[in-house]
Amino acid sequence: MITIKSRREMEKMARAGACVAAVHEAVREAAKPGVSLVELDRIGAEVIEKHGCKPSFLGYLGYPAVLCLSPNDVIVHGIPNDYRLREGDILSVDAGAIYEGFHGDAAFTMAIGEVSPEARKLIEVTEQGMWAGIRQVRKGNRLGDIGAAVHEVGSAHGYGVVEEYVGHGIGRAMHEEPQVPNYGEPGKGIKLRVGMALCIEPMFNVGSRHTRVDPDGWTVRTADGSLSAHFEHTVAITPDGPMVFTAGPEPVPVD
Repeated sequence: MITIKSRREMEKMARAGACVAAVHEAVREAAKPGVSLVELDRIGAEVIEKHGCKPSFLGYLGYPAVLCLSPNDVIVHGIPNDYRLREGDILSVDAGAIYEGFHGDAAFTMAIGEVSPEARKLIEVTEQGMWAGIRQVRKGNRLGDIGAAVHEVGSAHGYGVVEEYVGHGIGRAMHEEPQVPNYGEPGKGIKLRVGMALCIEPMFNVGSRHTRVDPDGWTVRTADGSLSAHFEHTVAITPDGPMVFTAGPEPVPVD
């Protein structure tokens, strides 16, 4: 459960995180009306290779692509296909990269052109939920503090907070213990310690929290067809304090 055991390992995770941030930047720039999801996946693959990394997702449990691209009512794990983005869509972009055996993983949701006020608010509030959880990733806090903070933001706006898909530990594997739910009770759960790295990733739905999976076995949608947004960062509790590894080219301290 303690992922980072040395400065060198921290540097490797930071390199993986910087690669993921670069993927996000490239996809955000390219994702416009008329662009297909497979084109965006190709861009993600090129950026990962350029940074000397390998994709975390490709081949993971048989997953067939580099990115997860989830438009509109797709919550997570959308497989890139020939769908071309349209004005008014929202798109969740999830990317993972490996540098010398260490992983980075992060996601964001963006507007494609002009979107409805409802969609804009959903995106903004889901990001707020992620940062509320991230601010709880500190030595001495408890796992339940994270989920409680995330859930409070989503529920305050009447959103369905997805429970079936959660955050997770990360390091030498993309998914490590502990699981990090987007709900919980403050002061409960394992105590957070230096060396832990966690992915905080709320998924908020405009409608109910319930989900369904497409016949492809991967694509997860809202059960009621409502819009969904997804944000995620990799956060490590380093000797210098908590740091976000996937927000840019260098780790970002948590305020």
